[in-house]
Order: sequence, then C-alpha cells, then structure tokens
Amino acid sequence: MTNSITISPSFMIQLQDKIKYPSAGVLSKVLLKDNACQYTLFCLAANTDISEHTSTRNATINVIEGRGLLTLSGEDIALKPGVFIFISANASHALKAEENLTFILTLSEKLTENN
Repeated sequence: MTNSITISPSFMIQLQDKIKYPSAGVLSKVLLKDNACQYTLFCLAANTDISEHTSTRNATINVIEGRGLLTLSGEDIALKPGVFIFISANASHALKAEENLTFILTLSEKLTENN
C-alpha cells in the first residue's frame, strides 16, 4: 500500500505518527516526491524479506527504529536506529527485518559524467 502526501514546498512531518506496522510484509508511504527525489517511509513486519534486486536510481536508507540486515553487493550490514547507507544505482541488495523495522528510503537520480 502506497500513500502520497500533498504538501507545500516546505513542510514538517512527525515520523513517529506515520509508523504503522503491518501484521506481515511491508507498508510504505511516500512522504515527498519531486522531479529529482522520492522519500518513502517503509515499515516492515518482523521476519519480512525483500529479495535481492537492483534499482536504476541511487538510494539511501536511514533507519528510524528496529533491527534488520541489509546485504549490499555481497556485504552484510546491520540495520539499527541511526544507520545511514548509500546504495549506488544498479548495486545488488536484499533486506531482512529481524524485528519490526522502519526506515526512510530516498531515491535520487543517478549522477552521470555530464552532471
């Protein structure tokens, strides 16, 4: 389930008010989307897996609460509150929520040599 929020150019969201865990799987809410970036709040139920995949866009993960494991290009990275990860475009990655897990995923345009 994805929800979009209509906003003015500047705004504030209290993230704790937006966190809701599904009984199983993933719940995502788009917080902001513009021409360059998309900011999405992900809430994963404990023991949820996101299988290995890639994206054509650069991405960041900023963990808000919970614990999990990100496998990025074959390297395991512990997910816990305060962890910030940059994932370059086309990098292979997978994720497992070991307990209820919330993070903000930011997708941005891939930089090219001309940018």
